[in-house]
Amino acid sequence: MTSNSLQAIRMSTLGPIGTSLERKLTAAFSPAFLDVDDESAKHAGHSGARPSGESHFRVRIVSASFAGVARVERQRRIYAALAEEFAKGLHALSLNALTPEEVTREPKMR
Repeated sequence: MTSNSLQAIRMSTLGPIGTSLERKLTAAFSPAFLDVDDESAKHAGHSGARPSGESHFRVRIVSASFAGVARVERQRRIYAALAEEFAKGLHALSLNALTPEEVTREPKMR
């Protein structure tokens, strides 16, 4: 996948927490690609899972703002942008944060 073929930001059917994740990540990082998936159902009965869901998410984000930023620092910035959601009960976030240039080398994003 080249940077020219990155998908547009997909606004999916999510609950209020997932929608807030999409909104805040878009505002903070102006992503070329953003995919937020609520994976809470996969964690039902596990620690941190809530009966109402919206406790476990997978985020795939591609943003030029990650250029020159180490992987751990990217994660710190994402967690900082979502601090309010964690305070309100977001339990787990699986992240894949890349630059447009890295997409061509990362099979998970193709």
